[in-house]
Amino acid sequence: QIHLEESGGGLVQAGGSLRLSCVAFLDTSDAYAMAWFRQAPGKERKFVAAVDWSGDIADYADSVKGRFTISRDISKTMVYLQMNSLEPQDTALYYCAATPHGVRSSVNDYYYWGQGTQVTVSS
Repeated sequence: QIHLEESGGGLVQAGGSLRLSCVAFLDTSDAYAMAWFRQAPGKERKFVAAVDWSGDIADYADSVKGRFTISRDISKTMVYLQMNSLEPQDTALYYCAATPHGVRSSVNDYYYWGQGTQVTVSS
């Protein structure tokens, strides 16, 4: 069983930056890829970014490429999402997720989820 906790959300003006953090309470003998998804009100949950166990391989949604950066620390238990040049359409509840299957972009491939942290970008 893995427990995930997100933090770092908030209200920011368009063009600003935020850094989201996710702490993963897991057994580090198992290799888990980590990802961020987001869900706007009335919309489906969508992939944002993912990073593999080593931290060397990452994938991004086209909508955030060049603006967001996913990373994980050497302990493998912390994952970050640096978000720059934020836009109002980035407003959503952001979820951290984990999977044993490597970098994936489908919601259905992730077995463990946090409760989410709200990001609101004002115009």
